Parts: sequence; structure tokens; C-alpha cells
Amino acid sequence: MTYQLTIEPLGETIAVEDGQTMLDACLRAGVWLPHACGHGLCGTCKVEVLEGQVTHNEASSFALMDFERDEGKALACTATLDADTIIEAEIDNDPDARRIPIRDFKGVIERAKMLAEDVLGLWLNVPGEGVAFQAGQYLAVSAPGVEGPRSFSIASPPSQPNCIELHIRIVPGGKATTWLRQNAAPGMPLDFAGPYGRFYVRHSVALPRLFLAGGSGLSSPQSMILDLLERGETQPITLVHGARSADGLYHSALFRELAERHGNFRYIPAVSGETDGWKGETGFVHEVIHRVYNGRFDGNQAYLCGPAPMIDACITTLMRGRLFEQHIFTEKFLTPADAEKARSPLFRKI
Repeated sequence: MTYQLTIEPLGETIAVEDGQTMLDACLRAGVWLPHACGHGLCGTCKVEVLEGQVTHNEASSFALMDFERDEGKALACTATLDADTIIEAEIDNDPDARRIPIRDFKGVIERAKMLAEDVLGLWLNVPGEGVAFQAGQYLAVSAPGVEGPRSFSIASPPSQPNCIELHIRIVPGGKATTWLRQNAAPGMPLDFAGPYGRFYVRHSVALPRLFLAGGSGLSSPQSMILDLLERGETQPITLVHGARSADGLYHSALFRELAERHGNFRYIPAVSGETDGWKGETGFVHEVIHRVYNGRFDGNQAYLCGPAPMIDACITTLMRGRLFEQHIFTEKFLTPADAEKARSPLFRKI
């Protein structure tokens, strides 16, 4: 059974298969809806059902309260259709966002290498047209024998659709990342879907760009910076990459080479833990940028990727230095456990 879903205010109608969630159907049709956890727990994907009928499935009673269900609200990430339906959603028509439908892919591992003590680098060969994506987006990767996909940002630029680079943080006790660390090898097939996410460079705004990365959060900034430089970007670009030790500052040779070749690119590695023999910047990323920029960030765009505590600390520092929400962009991956926690009071879009 196939149903018709009309999304207002776009006025666009798409096909939804029986048992397929509204969110999955929209993303696969290239229609972006606001969402975060994907597990029915955070409420970000809440829409209003104007006509039709849906089944709420595993929607949390906290994210979607009983009175909201009675009023016709639904969570797009869990709701399935029981009839042709019309919904109203908060659609953000950003001129810098490309419309790329979600697709399923079968890649082959070309190379696997530990980049740092807790970061695995994977390079996937994708035949045919490869993966179309915007720099900053991520993939949902399925590890064999592990229930549910895991989200990993793309580190390679869009100009290389057939060779996808991923940086995977090995989570202690994590089934998928542990499996990948122990088993990933050249020639092994790997299924994934994508691209996902709304973390991308706002090219329509010509401002200096500040990229802040912690640990494996380097992946998206790497893709975005490579893409910007390939495009011939002339605005200043700064990358601050923080790690606990110098060994965690992987790909430093790449970024030092880019800084030598491009006068508008600056690379600032920083160590927050063991600093014996380290001659560069020390401290957490938010402390480093406060020193480097003398506490003032107005007139910049900032792109943040890394652990949630790093992102929150950097946002506080940026806003105290007069850089506000319209020029701060970030991506957080939320697990079911994460989604149950309160969202940051500092920044409503996180």
C-alpha cells in the first residue's frame, strides 16, 4: 500500500510506503524536515496533521504529549500513514541548502587505518555516480550484525563522490564502532544511507569562517575546508582542532600543507591534556579561541563540530564575544540516551 503525503507550506506531495515513517519518506524525496534524534524522543520533528490519519508508533509521551496528539500533532520520525495525509511543518528554505534525496548505498572498504588512539579512518569506494552530498553532511552506516545504523560525518570533499572518507570515534563498549575497529578491512562491503544533516557552509554570506573541532569532530570541518579551498574561497578561514594529546591531532600534516599553499587558511592545533614537548596552543578549544581572537568574534561565521560539552563551551565563548545565533552553526548526533537529556538553554537550535 502506498499513501500520498502533502507537505505544507510547500504544497508538495510525495509517496509514502506502508510502514515507512513520514520523515524517511520526506528525506528520500529530497524534502527536508527539522529533526534530531530520529527515535521519537526529542520532539524536534513535530508536525501538525491537517487531514488524514497516522499511527504514532514509538513516539515518547514526553516528546509528544497526549493533548498534542488530540490536537493533531505527530512526530515525523515515528509516525506512519494509515491514509492519504496532509501535514504542516516548519520548512526552512535556506538558499545555501542543496536538495539531495537520501539514498541507500553499498560501498567497499578501500582502506582502514587508526588515525588516533580512539579514531578509526575508513575510506569507502562507491561505484557508479557515487555519493552526492554537501560538505558537512553525514552518513548512516550499518555495521554487520549490529542493530540500527550509526551516524558518521563525511571528511572528504564533494568533488570525490566515489571515495568517501569517514572518521569514526571508537566508543567504549559501543557495538558498532568496536565491530568496525576489529573487523574493518580492505575489500569488505559496507551498507550505508545518506546524505543526512543541515550542517553546511553558508556560501551566500561572505564572512571570515572559523571552524572549531574536537577529536573526531574534525571530519565535517575537513570536508568543508577542502571544498572551500577547491572553490577558490578568498575569505579568511581558520581551523582550531583540539585534542587531549598531540597524538590526537591527526591529519595535522595535511592542514599544515594547506596553510602553506593557501594564504587565507590558518591552522591552529591545540592540546588540552598531556603537553610535554608540545610547543603549540594549550587548553580547551574555547579557551584557545578566546586568546587568539582577544575575546571578540563579531564579523565571523563559526562552524562547530565535536563533543557536546565542547560545543556548549564554545557557544558561550562566541556569544560573550558578540557572535550570535545567526552566524553559529553546528551538528550534534543524538542517541536515544542523549535525546532524553535537556536541550542546551544557550542555543535553541542545538
